[in-house]
Amino acid sequence: MKIGIFGGSFNPPHKMHKAIAHNLIKDHYVDKIIFVPTGIKYKYKSNLLNDKVRFNMLNLMCKNNKKLEVSDYELKNRVVYTYETLNYFKEKYKDDDIYFICGTDNLSYIDRWKNGLEILKNNKLLVIKRNGDDLKKILEKYKDYNDNIIITNIKENEISSTKIREMIYNNKEVDEYLEDRVYSYIKKNRLYIMNEKTTIYKSRLK
Repeated sequence: MKIGIFGGSFNPPHKMHKAIAHNLIKDHYVDKIIFVPTGIKYKYKSNLLNDKVRFNMLNLMCKNNKKLEVSDYELKNRVVYTYETLNYFKEKYKDDDIYFICGTDNLSYIDRWKNGLEILKNNKLLVIKRNGDDLKKILEKYKDYNDNIIITNIKENEISSTKIREMIYNNKEVDEYLEDRVYSYIKKNRLYIMNEKTTIYKSRLK
């Protein structure tokens, strides 16, 4: 079996995340995808909702789809690096092929990640093209690892979690970007509401 590891903050998970997963499976790049939300200890994201909330939203998005799973592997009280995650899943699924899913934006600076070149050397990457990224330049940069870099025929559109959060802050409808179950969960729990006194994004769930 070919298994894709799809990491991210998923803050919140939206229809484009699911569409990427669906298309990777439909086009036979992988047979199954495991979403791996980043833990709240991740230092480059200061406005993450807590782990439980994002994990719950991902499970709602993947509900009733046997080819989509959610893992809590990175939801620890420390930063978990991508190379650790990939090593974990390769050990867990020894008889399967593991692929790391990432966009060209992340690929462009993966050499600056913790053990980034190790990731390129020891893993197969399924790369999603993003508008504006210079793919030729990126592949030239990593020419020694191009055998492990698979450029998919899938492109991201302009949907982003950042845009969705901003729309919610401004009381705009975002139902076209979110699965119904996810949007209901966000409204029910009043997620992504700005606390004007502290300017910290808050959730009533702990």
